[in-house]
Amino acid sequence: MPVTPQELAAAAAVALTLYAFYPYILGILRGSVRPHVFSWVIWGATTWVVFLAALQSGGGLGAWIIGLSATMTLAVAGLAWLKRADVTITRFDWAFLLCAASSLPLWYLTDSPLAAVVVLTAVDLLGFGPTVRKAWLWPQSESITFFGLFVLRNLLVLAALENFTMATWLFPVAIALACSLLIVMIAVRRRVLAGA
Repeated sequence: MPVTPQELAAAAAVALTLYAFYPYILGILRGSVRPHVFSWVIWGATTWVVFLAALQSGGGLGAWIIGLSATMTLAVAGLAWLKRADVTITRFDWAFLLCAASSLPLWYLTDSPLAAVVVLTAVDLLGFGPTVRKAWLWPQSESITFFGLFVLRNLLVLAALENFTMATWLFPVAIALACSLLIVMIAVRRRVLAGA
């Protein structure tokens, strides 16, 4: 039986996910990458629920890639905590975590995978708050390569979707865009601080 384009995209997305996480996790273990624990907890929790909603909406292979990413993201959150990577928690960070946590029950009250994905995508985007704050102050503490690979990975997730509905495509598109903007901010801040 011939391999479908969705299967090829899914295989590439899985390989890219593992390829992106390996050096990031290695960087955490070596102390050269210092992820913000709150961001990764928010991203892990929401990505896991988005995986379940996308699976229910018929996302197929594309949904399973989101599930792999959720598992790896929760592993990064655990490592960030264990290695004390960036556990400098500000009021700003607590505000993002509380907004994210207060939004999660909303998806439970809806009986729609689309409503769940919309709410959880918004919550996941809130998860960028602590990382944006940290990367603004210490742009060298994040990996542009990692977030660049995740832009590409989310584009492959889109190509791997078996059922293309807003409930299946919204999350990967939003995350690809957020990662792109974070990359630009980190690059600009590195350039500004290097010239200072």
